[in-house]
Amino acid sequence: MHYRSREVKQVRESAYDCDVLVIGGGIVGLSTTYAITRASPGTRVTVLEKEPGPARHQTGRNSGVIHSGIYYRPGSLKARYAVRGAAEMVEFCSEYGIAHAVTGKLIVATERDELPRLHALVQRGRENGIPVRELGPAQIAEYEPQVQGLAAIHVGTTGICDFVSVARRLGEASGAQIRYGAEVVRIDRRPSLGAAVRTGDGTILRARVLVNCAGLHCDEVARLTGDDPGMRIVPFRGEYYALARPELVRGLVYPVPDPAFPFLGVHLTRGVDAEVHVGPNAVPALAREGYGWGIVRPRELGATVAWPGAWRMARQHWRYGTGELLRSVSKRAFTRAVRRLLPEIDEDDLVRTLPGVRAQAVLRDGTLVDDFLIREGPRAVHVLNAPSPAATASLPIGREVARRALAVLGRG
Repeated sequence: MHYRSREVKQVRESAYDCDVLVIGGGIVGLSTTYAITRASPGTRVTVLEKEPGPARHQTGRNSGVIHSGIYYRPGSLKARYAVRGAAEMVEFCSEYGIAHAVTGKLIVATERDELPRLHALVQRGRENGIPVRELGPAQIAEYEPQVQGLAAIHVGTTGICDFVSVARRLGEASGAQIRYGAEVVRIDRRPSLGAAVRTGDGTILRARVLVNCAGLHCDEVARLTGDDPGMRIVPFRGEYYALARPELVRGLVYPVPDPAFPFLGVHLTRGVDAEVHVGPNAVPALAREGYGWGIVRPRELGATVAWPGAWRMARQHWRYGTGELLRSVSKRAFTRAVRRLLPEIDEDDLVRTLPGVRAQAVLRDGTLVDDFLIREGPRAVHVLNAPSPAATASLPIGREVARRALAVLGRG
């Protein structure tokens, strides 16, 4: 009887190509894969990524900042995972020899009406367990001689790293099978069995559990699975410039953000490549991967326009959006925004560089989802909102998603 039960189990196992199928080869998907294989050795994991390599979208098109967690509501997933993730990311980079540095950053108030918000950030940082130092104008110059402001705070735990290299190393260290060029076109999910996924080349893979880390396409994947995500991804393009005179900025300089929006405003970031990146703004993209105004995908744009939340969001935030659009089409307007922090620059100092697109979840009532959003369906775990600081927080996010997936397998 013992041998027969083992044979039955082997037959059942052979009906599956893997235990967990992860859709998405960005840093969150690969961190989840890494966490699963670390927590449960022997678990068979396959990753499907439609691009020819890892981290081609949000992970590889950001400013490379290891965020401290100072901006996020105390107790939220963003606050907890960013604070924890920042420390873990530095350790991971050190262990695997990945370029990184803990540089600290300045958050600078340039107008009097920003001072109360700056003081609120000091309090929020302390509630999140982040050491901050309050600075006057003369002390700002000690850190950044070319930056001007009425007051600032210095956040010592902020850093920079190469997130693409992190994502690649997570995938390698996981030992999972990673299939690039594998776009998911259909999903047949059976709650009592698992999920069968068909890719664009006709390959069918069967798994006990499906994990959706598809980023810009996560809501579409959720619907393919048969689950209602209750939100839609509205893509926002962030446009960046490189500073032609990088010697003007020593480290990282941010404006005081508007708490009504999940965007941090145009900031200055000296990356691991020693270039100073300026940006991003935040303008609606006309496609999920709309990295320029000329990239328009009517089906995707139509889906965004048809979502009631997109119109409600536009009505609520049209003034803010108008300013962002102006900075997109006018380099002069973008330069004016940067001059608030760095008065010495002119238009010739800004050279266009690689843009990014943020996958922003929007609810039906127009609310921009502010926290990470992870939901479950039968035999499925969906990561439905993971924009910045998701790269910073990717190791804790990966563990949480892994915990949920392994619980379905009875290995939690």
